[in-house]
Order: sequence, then C-alpha cells, then structure tokens
Amino acid sequence: MIKPEGELKVSFGYQCNGDRVGSYEASGGYEIVPDLRRNSRFSCLSGAALSANATLANTNICNGLIGEEILPSWDSPNSFRKVPSSPRLDILSSSLQSSMSNLSCSPSTPESDSYLMKSMSPTSRGEGFLNSMEVQVAGGAAGEDRVQAVCSEENGWLYCAIYDGFNGRDAADFLAGTLYETIVFYFNSLDWESNQESINASKGINIDGSLPFVKDDSDIENISKDASCTEIEMSTDTFRNGVLDSLQRALSQAENDFLYMVEQEMEDRPDLVSVGSCVLVVLLHGNDLYTLNLGDSRAVLATHDDGDFMNGSERLKAIQLTGSHTVDNEVERTRVLSEHPDDPIPIVAGKVKGKLKVTRAFGVGYLKKKKLNDALMGILRVRNLISPPYVSTQPSVDVRRISKSDRFVIVASDGLFDFFTNDEAVKLVRSYISSNPSGDPSKFLLEQLVVRAANSAGFSMEELMNIPAGRRRKYHDDVTVIVVILGTNHRTTKASTCA
Repeated sequence: MIKPEGELKVSFGYQCNGDRVGSYEASGGYEIVPDLRRNSRFSCLSGAALSANATLANTNICNGLIGEEILPSWDSPNSFRKVPSSPRLDILSSSLQSSMSNLSCSPSTPESDSYLMKSMSPTSRGEGFLNSMEVQVAGGAAGEDRVQAVCSEENGWLYCAIYDGFNGRDAADFLAGTLYETIVFYFNSLDWESNQESINASKGINIDGSLPFVKDDSDIENISKDASCTEIEMSTDTFRNGVLDSLQRALSQAENDFLYMVEQEMEDRPDLVSVGSCVLVVLLHGNDLYTLNLGDSRAVLATHDDGDFMNGSERLKAIQLTGSHTVDNEVERTRVLSEHPDDPIPIVAGKVKGKLKVTRAFGVGYLKKKKLNDALMGILRVRNLISPPYVSTQPSVDVRRISKSDRFVIVASDGLFDFFTNDEAVKLVRSYISSNPSGDPSKFLLEQLVVRAANSAGFSMEELMNIPAGRRRKYHDDVTVIVVILGTNHRTTKASTCA
C-alpha cells in the first residue's frame, strides 16, 4: 500500500445502480428496462491520482472566481456526490452574473451573453444533449494534474477528463473550472430537434442516436426490422460529427479565453505565458465512445478479438484510442517541420524550439504568440521565434461504437505509460478485476507503478513514497488514472468511496 507521505491525492469510485427490475420481452427478443430512455453502457468506474510535482494552487486566475468558487463546487476527491447539472452556471446565473466577463475572459457580444445566460437556465438543463437536472461529480488535483468525472447514470452518459498540466497548475485549473461547461454550452447548439425527429422514425433507436439498454447486446439491425438502416446511419453519423465538432469548438473557446487572460495578467505574472496542459476527454454516450486528445495522455480500450470472444477466451488486446502528440511520433515531427519551412531548427534536442516535448497542448502561449514570448526574460525567452505558433491546439477527435467484445477503458496521463505498455496496463487491470470484482483497479495500477518506480530507483516502495513531492519527480511523474468498466453487469448497487 502507498505510504502516508505519498498518499493518493485523489481516489474515487462509482458503481451503477443494479436494483432496477421489471424488464419485459420486446418484440425483437430483447430484454429492455422500461421507463428509461437512455441507460448506462458502463457498470462502474474508478479514478486515482498520485502527485510527484510540488506546485502551488493559484487561485487568482479570472480574478479568483475559478479557484475560490468554481473548483470547490466541483472537487470531491474521495467520493462522487450529487450536484445540480451545472455548478459553475449556477454561480454565474445568480449573484455573480456581473462577473461573467471575468470568467469568460475574452470579450463577448451582448448576443452571445444572452445566449449563454439562456443556456444556463434550469429549464435548459433538462433539454438537449447531455440533459440532466442532477449529475454525480468527482474530481481533484494531484501535483500539476487535474481530473474530473461527471456522470448521469439514468441518462446513460459519462464524461471523464484528465488535464495534465506543466510549468504550473494554472492551465489545468482553468480547464477544470471551465471546459466541461463550455462543452455543454456548445452541445446545446446542436440541431437537437431535427436529430430527434429523424431518429424517432427508426423505432427502437433513442432520440440521442444511441441504442437502448439491451441486456444481451444483440445487433442493432434486430431492434426494428422495419427501420431504414440507411436513414439511421445518416442521422447518427451526422449527429456524431456534430458532437465531435462541438468538442473541438469548446476546446478552441477555452484556449482563446485562457490566452486572453494570460495577456491581461502577464505583466504581474510573466510565468503564465509558459503554463500549459495536455487535455484528454472521454465521453461515453449510449454506445458511442468519443475521445478528444491534445498532448500525450492516452485512452486505451481493452477488448476481445472476435475469434477469442467466440471461443470463450479470456485474452484481451489493447487498442490505443488516442494518438501521441510528441516529437517522438514521426508523424507529428514531420508535421512540425513541414509547417515551419523558414525555420531551420523548429525542433532542438528532441523538443519543440528546445522547450517542449509535446507538439500539441493547451496554453503555453510563449510558443504560440511572439508578444507572449517577449514577456519572458533572459534564457527563458525562446530565441528565433520565426513562425509561431509552434505548438498546435488542434486536437485529435474520434468516436467508436462500443461492442459486446469491449471490456474496459483505461484513461490516464502519460506518467502511467512511462512504466507500462498498453498491453501491460490492460493485463494488470484484467487480472485485478477478475480476482477483486468490487475492488479499485485505478488505485491498483498506481500501486503497481510505485513498485516498478521504486525498483527502478533501487528503493523500497516505502523509501520512494517518503521522498517529498518535488524531489520525487526525479523518479516518477504526476500520474492520474481512470478505469471505466464497460457493459451492464453491475458489480454493486450504489455509489461509493474507494478507501
């Protein structure tokens, strides 16, 4: 077990409610739970985070609103808790409405302010994509990492995000305080009514484009033999593309807001121009698993090969759902070189302009704007910033249909993969949940990482974990892990804290 000096900063768990009864036989031979339009395609999840960096939480970003009022309403590092669906928007739509410009940071028009306030109303929370009046939330910080999980079990969706900050925690804090709500805001602009009408015509397909809760995981074609497959595919593909576009637009908005804030505050805090974060968002909505990635965090799916699944084999293979945006990735390296033909050295010593290993990231304004680079002094300033931006904010996005062969998803910052390959991580989780069906696989992964890090350093586990944060960064990074168990085989019947 991890010793007190290096105790987990974040550890939470959630198990879907398995008490629902009263299923009936549908016409296509499927058992469907009645009265639930959308249902969870995950049975439980756990999250844990371990710090290695020593960093101060800066609460002054956006005039302190994020650190002092928004993040405390989100953070529950050792358990899920039920909250209104929009804790941040509750703040803004009441007594702090006048502070909207402080939160949005970048200038806005009266029309956009009006639209934003409309989306914050209690009524609108029950409409559209990701609709829910209440959600379960958990989150917290470990070193420069931030983690969030938001779920609505009855409506069948789960939002997980890891923000792996660097050069400080400001960017990760900003994302934790704003990105989820910005995503919801852009989701509200989806053509929901049109999508609802087209999908209702398909009989048996939910209004959000996802499958209903089907216990035996049979094929979509059998739900309604009279449905037009072409119409279903066109409707759901259009909707999925809209979701992916909304995710990208939300991240772009958050980036603009953050850099605007940096420009306003860099005279007093020039360090803000170098602060950044990787971003990994995983959204499970019905049977659709969406991913947005910026940087080197990973989402890894554990699934059966078709042949192994049919033969009853317990072997799982690891599928990496996200790319790695680093100079070590030849595709990314080639992209950076091709985008800066007039710069003879865009990559120096294996880093972008000699400063950053990741090629895509949130924030890190001094590699994107010359005036932000000029705010730095001496050796901190990048020489020959010929053709910024050198670091991209264009994320990789994807959507995958969850199948009956898929077992779980590991969502983690890059610190986990400093010690484990994708296959090793999947094998560890699979072995653990097989022998500990109600245990915490995220916490187990971190314990195994500490064992491996200690062995690599020639320490005992206790000796390593007694090294103070900051100095311990020499041996391992901040590490955040979320494990989402897919399927509908409920392991317990309540939300709980992972001790």
